[in-house]
Amino acid sequence: MKWFLVLMMLTACAADIQDLSGKMFTFPQQTNRARVKLNTPKQDFGAVTICHRSFTDLKRDHALFSLSTSSSSNDFLVFWDDKNQEMEPHIKNVKTEYGGRNYKPNMWHSVCTTWDSVSGLVQLWFDGQPSIRKFISSGSNIRGQTIILLGQEQDSHGGQFDINQSFVGMMSDVHMWDYTLSPCEIQNYMNELTFTPGNVLNWKALEFEIVDKVLIENKIMLCH
Repeated sequence: MKWFLVLMMLTACAADIQDLSGKMFTFPQQTNRARVKLNTPKQDFGAVTICHRSFTDLKRDHALFSLSTSSSSNDFLVFWDDKNQEMEPHIKNVKTEYGGRNYKPNMWHSVCTTWDSVSGLVQLWFDGQPSIRKFISSGSNIRGQTIILLGQEQDSHGGQFDINQSFVGMMSDVHMWDYTLSPCEIQNYMNELTFTPGNVLNWKALEFEIVDKVLIENKIMLCH
């Protein structure tokens, strides 16, 4: 009986793998709990590309993607700074700022962020438009036990969430690669054309766990 209960608990906590094509995660309320944990066995990144789409009406700071390791809570963070109207990539706890993004509420926005540990350069693509390439951090990989979250920003490894930095809205099409995606592939992603799916996180075969109130729904699209 005891082994049966343990098995039931393990089953309840097990991650799910789903094809989320045409779907979205809906984060319906402000909270310091609701989140989606994205699972990958990979623990060492010499380069990264993250792409995602989001839809929100928030008029405050919020996290769009949060990857932490045991040594760095902001090893790869994509964050909107509302006061300064900046999209801010953080790599290995170092921040850079990209202003001038037309981050309008109540519409889908596509964001891709690339970083390479050899050059140390980061670049942000926003709704199909590339930014300049900026130096942020070089010389060492993102390495260690990774925790990847949507919906919350990690101030410690896997925790210490701030309700005023939580995401409220919808997210879709999350992909992650362990290399810098080519500009053509990024444009294809932005335009919802055929592209190479993420080899670390793939929206069409995503292993994830939902904590608290996050819904999976059909993606909201406008009819033409």
